[in-house]
Amino acid sequence: MTDFADAARQTTRALRDLFPRTPMQRNDFLSRKYGAEIWLKREDLSPVRSYKLRGAYNAMRKVRANQPHQGHFVCASAGNHAQGVAFACHHFGVQGTIFMPVTTPQQKIDKTRAFGADHVRIVLTGDYFDQTLAASQRFCREEGAYFLSPFDDEDVIEGQASVAVELLDQLGRSPDLVILPVGGGGLSSGVTRYLRSESPGTEFRFVEPKGGASLTAALAAHEPVTLKRVDNFVDGAAVARVGDRTFAALSWVNPAEVLIAPEDRICTTMLMMLNTEGIVLEPAGALAIDVLADLAGEIAGKTVVCVTSGGNFDFERLPEVKERAQRYSGVKKYFILRMPQRPGALREFLEMLGPDDDIARFEYLKKSARNFGSVLIGIETKEAANFQKLFDQLDAAAFQYRDITQDEILSEFLI
Repeated sequence: MTDFADAARQTTRALRDLFPRTPMQRNDFLSRKYGAEIWLKREDLSPVRSYKLRGAYNAMRKVRANQPHQGHFVCASAGNHAQGVAFACHHFGVQGTIFMPVTTPQQKIDKTRAFGADHVRIVLTGDYFDQTLAASQRFCREEGAYFLSPFDDEDVIEGQASVAVELLDQLGRSPDLVILPVGGGGLSSGVTRYLRSESPGTEFRFVEPKGGASLTAALAAHEPVTLKRVDNFVDGAAVARVGDRTFAALSWVNPAEVLIAPEDRICTTMLMMLNTEGIVLEPAGALAIDVLADLAGEIAGKTVVCVTSGGNFDFERLPEVKERAQRYSGVKKYFILRMPQRPGALREFLEMLGPDDDIARFEYLKKSARNFGSVLIGIETKEAANFQKLFDQLDAAAFQYRDITQDEILSEFLI
């Protein structure tokens, strides 16, 4: 442990050639909300708006020291790792080839190209990440380049440990609890390895998105396993399989310390931080804050550090985030109404709506029978309880309806 801690401190000093340490900020809003001392380690404020630059830089630095002839680095990524590798390639003046799925948003492609400039070539290939990864590794073998893993690499893990070095120095004392987002496990492996040595009294909680709980699955199986299905909404942490090296570093974790964050709830946290604090977080960057509500009963009076891991949020996704947050909070619902085909039926329905109810969607789907038609209706309101009042009126008037707000299949096709 001591050797790792020394290496992490050395890496942290080396990083100062690249960027100053990211801020460690006490958040008054969250501290009042939970009756605790809540600090945010703002990795969303690094030069590439995520912690990924740390691991990419450290791995590249080590390779350059041990293999001076190596001047070509390759990675496969659709997001933060790609930007970190591009930034590091530009810093070291080496060539980088970055493979991205063809479905990667143009904004991420443009940012990666901007960070790497003339030192980076972007290759778009594969509809899915697994295809992109296979192509990048095949290219590596053919070209004799060095593949930079986003998390399953000892030098990357060591680089991410610099987050822990900084937060401990900035706080000036040991925190009671550190909350870490988990994707492939690089950040949590590095941070916990350092703090377990240098701050043994600190406890940890780990957070995974519901649709990508690869650490949870690995702990249950006592080895890394590949999830059959992954929800990519939390794209910075939705990983189908935790790394072999990272799992080895996290195998001590008690499964009860790994929390699951529903994707729609994460959206409410993102909007809360944006509207209340003016902090822009990507879905993965909001994970640590999102579970504070789950921990409210045990963190009162304690010093808690949440690592906000990234802020690469495309504002074109804001309408989707708002929609999902409203649905999670119960203030927006969709339902299919079997509307009687008689004069006055529509007016009768409209008169059931309260003063805070707004129609967000109204679409005739089909005439399901001679005297009835199916209507898709979306309603927004100010208080979730308003819907029960509406449904009570519908029941009293013998209107048939079906709430499809949480029906994934129907929502996918109709909403």
